Amino acid sequence: MKEEQPLPAFAQAFLAYLELEKRYSPHTVLAYRVDLEQFFGYLENTYGDISLKDIRYFHIQSWLVTGLAPGGKSATAVTIRRKISTLKSFFKYAVRKQLLEQSPMAKVNSPKIRKRLPVFVEEKGMQQLEENAAAGKPVFSDDFKGATARLILDLLYQTGMRRAELIGLKMQQVDTGNRQLKILGKGNKERFVPVSSPLLEQIAAYEARKRREIGSPDLERLLVKPNGKPLDESYVYKVVKAALSQVTTIRKKSPHILRHTFATHLMNNGADLNAVKELLGHSSLAATQVYTHNTIEKLKKVHQQAHPKAR
Repeated sequence: MKEEQPLPAFAQAFLAYLELEKRYSPHTVLAYRVDLEQFFGYLENTYGDISLKDIRYFHIQSWLVTGLAPGGKSATAVTIRRKISTLKSFFKYAVRKQLLEQSPMAKVNSPKIRKRLPVFVEEKGMQQLEENAAAGKPVFSDDFKGATARLILDLLYQTGMRRAELIGLKMQQVDTGNRQLKILGKGNKERFVPVSSPLLEQIAAYEARKRREIGSPDLERLLVKPNGKPLDESYVYKVVKAALSQVTTIRKKSPHILRHTFATHLMNNGADLNAVKELLGHSSLAATQVYTHNTIEKLKKVHQQAHPKAR
């Protein structure tokens, strides 16, 4: 195989457009970059020097079928859909910039994905976690590390924010007077999420302790590691996994599970779907509707257990 070639200038311009104009997160831009590097690398290695205007449907189909299946191992439907989405966005950009007359993606169809219900922690599990916190269980030790872990869990579960939103959260986003947080979501879209007085008190106590014990140089950032440095994805994941391992046997114990848990518990307790959409920062209602399935499943279970004619 030939040595990997750098991305063409027009592809670099597309990535700059995503970062500077669309305000996509660095993580998302990186995912687009990886997909484009794989695609153009495959074209170079398979078809030689091929211009943008010469790319056709069969080139793309060949990459999806062959290029994404090294060693005969097929890519998952989720992976293929994501890479198709990258190419559709890229070629749409190329048409808009008049680099192409039309996109070669018209006949490319994304594979269907079987919808899976979001995995979440039962309410009794989250109640047990709170009891563990009150009892000072190991993951919530009395030192600054334990205080950080507890605040991470409480913020994720009580606000439904994403891991990246948590890591970037600053003290100036905490509105004590209105009892709310201003969260910067995908594309730097702002949303306001109400928080309880106890959580605000916990944040204030944590901030005071951080200044007193850590003397962090990054005082704008709310949450920091015991060494004063900002949180990273791996640190947050380990904290959540350790805490959830105490109260649930679900296989996946990631920060996103707490986002699912936040939304599912709201829906199960009668929250309006549109309100949950706004709290999660979803751009469309379709992304939020998946949580109604969990609610329906709960209703079916209650009906089956309680109604004399259900069986």
